[in-house]
Amino acid sequence: MYKHLKRVIDFTLAVVILIIFLIPMIIVGIAIKIDSKGPVFFKQERTGKNGKIFKMYKFRSMAVDNDVHNFKEEDKYTKVGKFIRALSLDELPQIINILKGEMAFIGPRPWIPEYYDNMNEEQRKRYEVLPGITGLAQVKGRNNIGIIEKINYDLEYVRNFSLKQDIKIFFLTIKTVFSKKGVNAGKGTIHNELEALKMHLNS
Repeated sequence: MYKHLKRVIDFTLAVVILIIFLIPMIIVGIAIKIDSKGPVFFKQERTGKNGKIFKMYKFRSMAVDNDVHNFKEEDKYTKVGKFIRALSLDELPQIINILKGEMAFIGPRPWIPEYYDNMNEEQRKRYEVLPGITGLAQVKGRNNIGIIEKINYDLEYVRNFSLKQDIKIFFLTIKTVFSKKGVNAGKGTIHNELEALKMHLNS
């Protein structure tokens, strides 16, 4: 029952937030264009509910020559990019994904397909609900905890799927954003997490 109610709540809130933040989003977009060459939005394939692939939207926070596949080099953030990531403003365009029914405000984070490919059947149960902008793993440690621990928190979220849990995560998210802990997950982090998943899958 809550799954249907959650969708109605998410859609309604997404419309309201889009109206409220439309001007700030336009300002951020202009700042990105002035600060560096390249598109305003960053689009990347992510794995959604039931393993379905979709394109997730974010404000671009990195230089256009940043090589996402070169794990030996650090990510090249723009000046505006560092600012919007620190405040999680780069996540705002994901409102579009929510309106399209690809994401929710709260749920397991949508990861790149390589994560799904290296999970076992039990771990893939995290994909039984829509992915979210924030989730239990984010408020429990964000990028300061290991990948297996993140997945365990996601599975806990799915098992305890409820309005009460979502409200709790909402308020904890506000606290997490202002603490600015574990904000960045660099290429090195993603590489290490994928290696850890492979080892766990083959163990």
